[in-house]
Amino acid sequence: MDKQLLIAVLMGGPGSEREVSLASGKAVLEALQGEGLNAVGVDVTTREINLPEGTGLCFNVIHGTFGEDGDMQQILEDMGVPYTGAGIESSRLAFDKVASKAVFVDNNVPTPVSEIVDCSAGAKLPEMPLPYVVKPPREGSSVGVHIVQTEEEAMSAMEDAAKYGDEVLVEQFVQGKELTVGVLADEVLPVIHIAPRSGFYDMNNKYPWLNNDGGTDYYCPADLSEDITKKVQDAALAAHRALGCEIYSRVDVLLDFDGNPYVLEANTIPGMTASSLLPKAAKAAGYEFGPLCQKIAELSLAERS
Repeated sequence: MDKQLLIAVLMGGPGSEREVSLASGKAVLEALQGEGLNAVGVDVTTREINLPEGTGLCFNVIHGTFGEDGDMQQILEDMGVPYTGAGIESSRLAFDKVASKAVFVDNNVPTPVSEIVDCSAGAKLPEMPLPYVVKPPREGSSVGVHIVQTEEEAMSAMEDAAKYGDEVLVEQFVQGKELTVGVLADEVLPVIHIAPRSGFYDMNNKYPWLNNDGGTDYYCPADLSEDITKKVQDAALAAHRALGCEIYSRVDVLLDFDGNPYVLEANTIPGMTASSLLPKAAKAAGYEFGPLCQKIAELSLAERS
């Protein structure tokens, strides 16, 4: 890779995952510089992007709204500047849990049964029987997600999720192991078992440093049989391909007690600190963090040059 190429690491963003994105951006910037590349950090605070003159590639680590939903990708394409990761359409599809769910169903990707509830006139309960999971369709990092076990919990969960938009996604609750699978240039990385110390994998358990609360243990590779590992990896790769994700993604999967995988979603801008999940899996596959970041940059540049 041309060591003189100016790489702008886009981080922060105006969305709810700003602090997490800043951590990812700082880590990626240091990693690229550690590989001898000409990288600079750009803190994006609004929906306008001001790039340093001569930028040859944007390394996008803005998680969630704006960075991950296709909007930033559209702006960068209009500017004629190459960028890392998924393109406009695949970003929009993957970020919208309703749209991605439809793609999974159409492509026979195993995924929990779901119901879309129209809350435009106010929150209301789904027809699906308890227990279920309530989610805003267009938020990341488990923002607004609730596991509902009782009728008493149901309405408050729906009201909270409805704050983020008129549609609320309600999914069948699948009890079992929480897993995640990275995909890099169609190479499926080792499966990670996510084991929250309490509750489920929400913002507190993902990022305990944000609130000094929660915590999670990670096992990579996950302690699964060879057959189950392949089933999980095949489901993740099928989801990645069905959505048309370019370069890389991280696919979240639930594994029930009978060994059946259920794809929840694909993250097109996953966490990118050295201890984040995709880098953990990549390290288990032989990619140290610096070379991983450089590989994502190289693959993306080749895709969009």
